[in-house]
Amino acid sequence: MNRDARPEQDPGRSAPAEVSEPEPSVVRPHEQTVVPFGTAVRAWFAISLQTFGGPAGQIAVMQRSLVDEKRWIGQRRFLHALNYCTLLPGPEAQQLATYVGWLLHGTRGGLVAGGLFVLPGMVALLALSAIYVAFGTTTAITAVFAGLGAAVLAIVVQAVIRVAKKALDSRALVVLAVASFVALALFGVPFPVVVALAGVAGWALGRWLPSALPDKKASDGPDEGPPPVISDDVLHHEAPTTRRTLKVLLVGLLVWGVPIAAVALLTGAGSVFTEQGLFFSGAAVVTFGGAYAVLAYVAQQAVEVYGWLAPREMVRGLALAETTPGPLIMVVQFVAFLGAYRNPGDLDPWVAAVLASLLVTWVTFVPSFLFVLLGAPYMERLRGNRSLSAALTGITAAVVGVIANLGVYFAVHTLFSDTVDVDSGPLAFELPDLTTLRPVAVAIAVVAAVLLLRVKWSVLRTLGVCAVLGLLAGLTGLPVA
Repeated sequence: MNRDARPEQDPGRSAPAEVSEPEPSVVRPHEQTVVPFGTAVRAWFAISLQTFGGPAGQIAVMQRSLVDEKRWIGQRRFLHALNYCTLLPGPEAQQLATYVGWLLHGTRGGLVAGGLFVLPGMVALLALSAIYVAFGTTTAITAVFAGLGAAVLAIVVQAVIRVAKKALDSRALVVLAVASFVALALFGVPFPVVVALAGVAGWALGRWLPSALPDKKASDGPDEGPPPVISDDVLHHEAPTTRRTLKVLLVGLLVWGVPIAAVALLTGAGSVFTEQGLFFSGAAVVTFGGAYAVLAYVAQQAVEVYGWLAPREMVRGLALAETTPGPLIMVVQFVAFLGAYRNPGDLDPWVAAVLASLLVTWVTFVPSFLFVLLGAPYMERLRGNRSLSAALTGITAAVVGVIANLGVYFAVHTLFSDTVDVDSGPLAFELPDLTTLRPVAVAIAVVAAVLLLRVKWSVLRTLGVCAVLGLLAGLTGLPVA
């Protein structure tokens, strides 16, 4: 059997449409044709500059570039990698880039692809965070951010609709999404608990009531176009050995944990740096479901527990992250910047803010690399595993409820100046004070919703219009904050 992955020597191996497939073959490193490393680096950098508009847009950019145009990877392999990354906590688009980079060039390819995916957004948001801190109290800047914050509401609504259309294709999943929303919004159930229970529920449905879940194939259809460079039925040469797993785990934990330990020793266990390092390290391993799901948890803890920033500032941070390339979870850098600037300890506030933002970026993304590099060899051998697919389906359904809860949270704190706490028995939630409605924010949010949902404008273009509307309202003396 010819085991060469090169398309010109094996044209008959385009991916079949059926779920059942022959056992994949395994190639040795010298037998597998890959893209030149320098070519791949340039491609990943070009992709990183186009990754606006959230995970859906970022995944679409990679689909177009890697699958449709360059044919470096096949459609079924791409979807399999995406399914695994969606199952992981953390930003799935960045993890998908890491996975595909690993497929092409092993560990160094994964590190480069995932790192370049983050770098432009990190630099841009660091600069925007500094601008916000320096000039955020001026009338013009306040008005611009008010416009951006109102637009974020429409963006979250769009995210709910998109995920719901994709995920809620059975009654059981609708029930699961509603239950997740109620648990978060009305009963204050911790986010990790909701996600874990959703995964268990999905697994249980798949095992004992499979008819309640949609019958999804491994692919939406046959893979069109010429055979990819890495054939769908050829496994990566790195086998999931115990030795490799322990090595990756040890190195990953050291790279992840040493900066936090150093910060704790140098600044003390109670410093803002240690608190942020530990909190965002924990968030990185429990926040399933993509950036919007992560933000629901981060917003609750950063605002209500640690007090690093105000609720309205959390919305503004998300608006800034929407305007920069890279994962939306980069908003954690904004959170860290403000929290450390306001609680710098013995350091200069600007130095503290920059150090905290870099530390939080590090501890947020190192786990993503670790999860992918640890699990990718196993996932290559577990394609089409139904138990994993069922658990993922349950989690994806719950994410709809999670994002909806995030939208309610942002709406309450963006469209109203004050809130009323309700704490009665098991119920614990916030209600808006209707007398403090902010008409300008409502109007801009409606404009954003029309532009996104009816006119079908891009997120970046919509944010630009809303920023201008906020600025005009502020300059004419209308109350924008």
